Amino acid sequence: MDLDDDAAAVYRAMLDDHTQTVADLAIALSLSRPRVRKALDTLADTALLQPAGADPMVLVPTPPRVGMARLVAEAEVALAAQARRVAAVRSLMETMAAEHDAHLHREALVHHRTVEAVRDRLQELALAARTECVSLNPGRAHKPDAMAASKPLNQLALERGVAIRAVYQDSFRHDAATLDYARWLTEIGGQARTMPEVPMLLVVVDREVALLPRVVGDPSQGAIEVRSPALVAALVDHVEMVWLLAEPFGEARRREAPLTSATSRQLLQMLASGATDESAARRLGLSTRTVRRLMSDFMTQTGATSRFQAGVEAARRGLLDARD
Repeated sequence: MDLDDDAAAVYRAMLDDHTQTVADLAIALSLSRPRVRKALDTLADTALLQPAGADPMVLVPTPPRVGMARLVAEAEVALAAQARRVAAVRSLMETMAAEHDAHLHREALVHHRTVEAVRDRLQELALAARTECVSLNPGRAHKPDAMAASKPLNQLALERGVAIRAVYQDSFRHDAATLDYARWLTEIGGQARTMPEVPMLLVVVDREVALLPRVVGDPSQGAIEVRSPALVAALVDHVEMVWLLAEPFGEARRREAPLTSATSRQLLQMLASGATDESAARRLGLSTRTVRRLMSDFMTQTGATSRFQAGVEAARRGLLDARD
């Protein structure tokens, strides 16, 4: 039992003079008599007042170290019980958090640590695909065994009505086997596009699950499977941007004249305002290599020997303010 302010005040007064009556205590402490009587009852219940001798009606205060030892012990017991409850809640929290984290890992982010595990998972996803499978394929060539394994899966998927789209790097045209595979894919109903530089290896199935390398540029280290809706949505946006920038397979790559291309004008405006190649590339959705090529083409066409001269020439020709 805790002592309230009235009980503590009455106890101090009784320690000074235990002969005081209820009336005396009420006057000395500016308390009403009912409040004094209640305080005396509390002190008696907590053994801070005890009978003096044989007369139970005469109460004297118990020395603080003796009388309050019980209150201290009770408080310590209560604190220990509370500490046990806190520990139990913390343990439950940690257990549930670990289970939740494991669930998130299992559902949203899974590591496939070998090439074989990645191929097995891709086969599962291809067989389960309902609407589409889109892939970005950097590099010059694909391994023959990987293409051989994917052929029947792609054919079955297309027969089920699953759309298959693939973006390849232009350099794959120098590998006969990969070139034949791309032709075969388009002939049976798939779609293929190419671009000078594919940013990363990526596969997205049904816009619900994505696989990307655990180590960028090294597919031998396995893949990460992503199922988090927010992350997959971001990857889908990335894929669609790349798809729009790529050229349909079989068509000659369009080369807009640098002086009339809307993209080139935007690039010139950005570079004239001080943007770096990297920042301009990000804003235009191009590779840094493409940005540098466009700038080099413009400098060659205008005869400029520096970017400053190129900017002056672009302004003189009205290219920085031109509109389609």
